[in-house]
Amino acid sequence: MTVFRLLPLAAALSMALALPAHGQSLVELYEAARGYDATYQAARAQYDASLARAAQAKAGILPAVGLSAGATHTNLDIDTPSADISRKLNTQTAGVNATQPLYRPANWATYEQGKRQADIAQAVLIAADQDIVVRVSQAYFDVLASQDSLALVRAQKVAVAEQLASAKRNFEVGTSTITDSREAQARYDLVIAQEIAAENDLQVKKIVLDQLVGRVGTVPTPLAAPVALPVLLPADINAWVAQAEAAHPSIQQARLAVDVAGLEVQKAEAGHKPTIDAQLGYNVTNNPQGTSTSTGKSRIGAASVGVVFSMPLFAGFATENRIKETLALEEQSKQVLESTRRSVTQATRAAYLGLVSGAGQVKALEAAESSSQSALDANRLGYQVGVRINIDVLNSQSQLFQTKRDLAQARYNVLLGNLKLRQANGTLTENDLQAINATLAAPGSAAAAASADAPSAATQSPVPVVPTTIPTVPPVPQQPFNPTPPVMPSPPPPPVIVNPPVR
Repeated sequence: MTVFRLLPLAAALSMALALPAHGQSLVELYEAARGYDATYQAARAQYDASLARAAQAKAGILPAVGLSAGATHTNLDIDTPSADISRKLNTQTAGVNATQPLYRPANWATYEQGKRQADIAQAVLIAADQDIVVRVSQAYFDVLASQDSLALVRAQKVAVAEQLASAKRNFEVGTSTITDSREAQARYDLVIAQEIAAENDLQVKKIVLDQLVGRVGTVPTPLAAPVALPVLLPADINAWVAQAEAAHPSIQQARLAVDVAGLEVQKAEAGHKPTIDAQLGYNVTNNPQGTSTSTGKSRIGAASVGVVFSMPLFAGFATENRIKETLALEEQSKQVLESTRRSVTQATRAAYLGLVSGAGQVKALEAAESSSQSALDANRLGYQVGVRINIDVLNSQSQLFQTKRDLAQARYNVLLGNLKLRQANGTLTENDLQAINATLAAPGSAAAAASADAPSAATQSPVPVVPTTIPTVPPVPQQPFNPTPPVMPSPPPPPVIVNPPVR
């Protein structure tokens, strides 16, 4: 009869926690970051404020309408030779007045500046959109790279442990020296230290990603196996530079700043020009007790239409100096534009060359991985037949796992390089993120459900090893150091001095 027993609570919790968590895709975490990241939200708020500030500039060319009303109480005392008169007067006034600018060059220049400022705000927001794409992708692949590094260190620990156990067994049967055991023990202790550092690095990288997307316990989906890196198109550095000249947000922002500076010169030059405004108004004055010149009740309604002309003649040379200032600032804006173009061109070329170099490194590391695996197999076989020593196997293992870590990191760098190249030339969009997201494992696949303890597809499956029990190493016997005391030599006899003969 089968007996069913309840598992202890601790065992049940450990089994539940051991189940693979649902991984989040790059696009999913990007969407979460757009709604949570404080830096991006601040950029959105700054964009809204810039649009509102730009809209204020339109007020200078639109009519201004005002409503006014008032009430006045007057005590009037009139002293004359014939009589003294004292009267109390109440006056109520109300009116509507409007002013429409007809010719104000400075106001029109301000209005044009407002439109340029709105375009600048749009360019700044585009740059913020591109920045959050790169920041989320960087944090995403940093976690994957740390997971791969930790998994490879643990796999290396198992491999070194197997080699250490083999060296100790050979020492016990007398087929090897204690040196092999000491070398393997030293390498094993080094791998333990590397594992501790890798675990800490993974926790730090996860904290960065969680804080960026506003979630706790994020699990990035690893790359699909086999890894398919996107192809760089167009494969012409000049084409990428040309796109940067036409579409980069920083260049657009600097170009618009030149236009704003030119309009500022026009505003300064308007200080020498006249202004013409049209005025329209209707005002009502009610005098229930009359006025100071009449005693009868009166109500006066006055409608007015007019044109006001104003011409500045002299302002203490303020206008001339203002023009000189704006001309210098316009030249500064032009130089900033040229500097921005050069910086963007340099960044685009550097990002392109870095991406091409990264793709070449991936191919070279793939070949190095195959060669390192062959070298490890050869050294293991040589160690078994006695033509290789233990340190050769340990070095081959270290070289193989280091190559796997470098290969995984190089693949992540290529994926990030694609995004950074498009950010460098200003063409990065969410669609580019979709292309990178397509290289991840599909939801529900074995790769997507893998935990951080197992290497991802980016590491190309490290060499499987079986953990073994490590026996205790006996201490190395050492002879006591008792040197004989040194013998001091005896001093030489004193020299004999012979006196010369006396003549």
